[in-house]
Amino acid sequence: MSLNVPTHFAQEYTSLVQLKLQQQGSRLRNAVMVGGHVGKAAVAVEQVGAVNARKRTSRHADTPIIDTPADKRWVFPTDYEWGDMVDRQDRVRMIVDPTGAYVTNGSSALGRAIDDEIVDAFFGDAKTGENGTDTTTFPSAQIVAVTEGAAAATGLNIKKLKVARRILMENNVDVANDRLYCAVTAQQHENLLNEIQVTSQDFNTQPVLVDGLISRFLGFDFIHTELLEADGNAYRRVAAWAHSGMHIGVFDEIDAQVYPRPDKSNNIQVLVQGTFGATRLEEGKVVEIKCAEA
Repeated sequence: MSLNVPTHFAQEYTSLVQLKLQQQGSRLRNAVMVGGHVGKAAVAVEQVGAVNARKRTSRHADTPIIDTPADKRWVFPTDYEWGDMVDRQDRVRMIVDPTGAYVTNGSSALGRAIDDEIVDAFFGDAKTGENGTDTTTFPSAQIVAVTEGAAAATGLNIKKLKVARRILMENNVDVANDRLYCAVTAQQHENLLNEIQVTSQDFNTQPVLVDGLISRFLGFDFIHTELLEADGNAYRRVAAWAHSGMHIGVFDEIDAQVYPRPDKSNNIQVLVQGTFGATRLEEGKVVEIKCAEA
């Protein structure tokens, strides 16, 4: 056998760059109000509160002057960025240039950051008042208990969804015109798949499942995300809300740049940046559904 045979051994390379499992971009942005803002803080919306009319009891009576409640909801910007570098020496040794995949990867990370801001704002403190220095907390009346309709803690079920919808309607949410959403993890999605009223066409005038995924039920559009947080008792905090009840303020849209760094031997840097912040616009338009996962 020739001693030079090893020089003919082949090395196989791939032209495929694949992103590992992750949520690619934002899934919640289109389900909330979106506004463009500038500055160190911004008013998401000027709010006018409800008033009651007064009965007219006599002719030529004085005009009633009834103070109209007013408030503001504020958003504060948070800066996000992601960067990585591709050495020139690495690029000449690879069949495929990974730069495009890095841009996609970084943009997906910034999109998830938008969802993190929205998730935090679902049940977090909202900044209100003339200058955004007042705090409005999430009220307990907007929470569906983990034991709703049962003797023990349960996962997501039809009863809890009905209670969430009732709470929204009692708060005068225009459910006929204001789109309703419910964000769930895979566990809550599986809980609902075990409900015969969800999966059986005998109970639904329109198909609920699309390619095995629950798309719409009880007036809620369902959005799958694994970014939902758990409370101190490990109960998942599922959010149900009206479109007009949440706001994401975009101070600087997600921007990706690819450029050589002269200070790094002209290696290629990928930089993705964005600035945004979220707030709850009205407590009555957001409901927390506590769900057990054990």
